[in-house]
Amino acid sequence: MLEGFGSIVFAVVTAVAANAAPPMPVVVVHAPNADLHLEVAVTSAQQERGLMGRTAIAPHAGMLFVFDTDERVEFWMKNTLVPLDMIFVGADGKVRTVFRNVATAPPALPDADIPREGATAKYVIELGANEADRDGIRAGVRLAIPNVLPP
Repeated sequence: MLEGFGSIVFAVVTAVAANAAPPMPVVVVHAPNADLHLEVAVTSAQQERGLMGRTAIAPHAGMLFVFDTDERVEFWMKNTLVPLDMIFVGADGKVRTVFRNVATAPPALPDADIPREGATAKYVIELGANEADRDGIRAGVRLAIPNVLPP
């Protein structure tokens, strides 16, 4: 009666896997109190997706957003399900601004009401809420961010 069921499951799993985003590279950034393991978002599609839909972020982990130049960037929390710390870093690795415990945005929230944070940066790091304080990250701290742009 269930003959062929395995083929259907295989086809569904294969289709889901084919539509899943490819894994992003992970780099280690040394903060004063911890090593951070950060997924790297370089493409516009990766940056737009960011941490959307995540229900948890491991300690000392998050995402590193890399921009072409040191410029004003703005982030919004659309479909972000966990509160975040957002760290805006200059091209020289110096932390310029830390937004702590940025609120989540429920999926039904109208776009105009979604929280936004912005500053001038070459890099932005998103960590789980309160992680920046635990890891010793504050304005003025210098982080050694590895070269993550393709050659």
